This record gives sequence, structure tokens and C-alpha cells, in this order.
Amino acid sequence: MLNRRHLLAASFAAPFASHLSFAGAAEAAPLLIDSHVHVWKRDPAFPFAQGRKPPEFDASAEMLLALMQANGVSRTVIVQVIHYRWDNSYLADVLKRYPDKFQGICRVNPEDPAAPEHLSRLTLEQGFRGVRLSPSDQADGDWIRGPLMPPLWRRCAELKVPMTVLASPQRMADLVPLIEANPDLTVVIDHMADALPEQPQQLDALLALARFPKVFVKISHVPRLSKQAYPYADAFDQVKRVIDRFGAGRCMWGTDWPISLSELPYDKMVAVYRDNLGFLSAADRQQILSGTVQKIWPFGL
Repeated sequence: MLNRRHLLAASFAAPFASHLSFAGAAEAAPLLIDSHVHVWKRDPAFPFAQGRKPPEFDASAEMLLALMQANGVSRTVIVQVIHYRWDNSYLADVLKRYPDKFQGICRVNPEDPAAPEHLSRLTLEQGFRGVRLSPSDQADGDWIRGPLMPPLWRRCAELKVPMTVLASPQRMADLVPLIEANPDLTVVIDHMADALPEQPQQLDALLALARFPKVFVKISHVPRLSKQAYPYADAFDQVKRVIDRFGAGRCMWGTDWPISLSELPYDKMVAVYRDNLGFLSAADRQQILSGTVQKIWPFGL
């Protein structure tokens, strides 16, 4: 069921589309590389993890490719979805079939002492380019401060693949010792740490990580974080704070498709970022739309 915010967003669609056609006539479309999506498919060859209850719909690589083509998105970074937990087989198959379109971020069990070896195998044998950790801000996420983290982060640094972290502002301080111990490791914080715009002090914990030059941020989840209708001015105020502190060269956009379908369809989610970075210079805008992600996940474009 659509709520008031979704209806308001939909009311912007017509003028939004006309603006796009006018702008398209005036300048070439920017290069777009989506830094954050997920894929899954109901396929007996790739069963979901026991106990998981994924959505009733598929979100396959082929569906994603069609959406990318329709919306001018050139390449995409796919993050292993939690529905499979630590079994990365479906995403590995996708990467093998579409090596020129996708790069993949795996998951390993952070509470398994063999996690560094699993990461090595996934990187060296299956082509993954990074790992994602998702510590909750409750006691069950305290493993981020535990003894298994230093060897995993060190292995990530040795493999020269990014460490991607989905965590709340309360967990940002827990990352500091690990970042300090691995100064050459690229670390990417997902979704602006999901800091709430109505509590601007929450963002300070993320902004404090800007002192580490290898920390990057995905300025994703704008519609989800916003309490307003399109163009989500409250959340874009937060985006500006992040870019001001980290610089465009360490920020990137991402749709979070298909999780984002609860907020907007894919085309509108792309448009949120493509058409609302006008406060930046053309060079900084292009950096966020494709340049930064290419530094971390090179596509050779």
C-alpha cells in the first residue's frame, strides 16, 4: 500500500520526466555505475539459507541487467544478499556469466575462525572484490570488537580488496582500531551508516572517520532516511555534510535495488541521485556517479 510520502513522490514523476528530457537535450547523459545492489533467484541449484524467508519475488541478474539498460546504468557492484547467508554460490555464478557488467562483494561468517581462508578462496578462485560485514548495534554484534576481526581485516588488506561495513552510528567507533591497524585497507561504509537526518548528531560518528584517507562512504538510502517527499531535502542536507567532510572523491551513490523497491522503483531511485547533485561541480558530480566506484571496483571504462 502506498503511503502519503510515496504518493507525493509519484506526483513529481511527470515534471521530473519532462525535466530529464530537456536536460538530456542540453548535455550528454552522465556515466552511471551503481555501487550497491543485491540479486537472488528461486533456483534449486542455489538454495536459500535454512531459516531465511526471502521475498516472494525474484530479483535475478537478468532482471537487473534489463533495468540497467533501460536507465543508462553502465555497470553495477552486487553485494551478497543475506538470504543466502555465507553461501555465495549464486552471486559467484552471476559474476562468471557477466564478468564485464558486475563486480561482487561476498559475505563470510565473521564468527568463524576460518573466515580469512574463505575470503581468500572467494577472492582468488571466484573473483569477488571485497567482503561485507554487518554488525548489529546490539550485543549480538559485539563480534566486531572480538579477536576474530583483526585476522579477517588483515587478510582483506593482504588481498587488496575492500572491506565494506553496514553498521549503525553506534558502531563507527568500534571500527577505528581495525582501520588504524590496516592503514592501506580501503574501507567502505554503506548507506551513510543509516544516520537519521532528524538526529544530526548521529552523523558525527561517521564524519569522524573522514580523518582516515582510505575510508569511503555510500550516500545511499536517501529516500529511506528522509521524512519528506521527493526531493528528500532533509536527507540531502545530510548528503552535503558527508561530501563536505569526505570529498566527492570518497563518496558514491547506490540504489540498494531491490530492497529499495519498498520506497521507489529502480528508475526513480537512479533519478534521485542523477538529478539532485546540482549543488556540486560537474567534475564532483561525475566523481560520485561513477568515478569513486571505479577507484574501488575498477571496470576498465
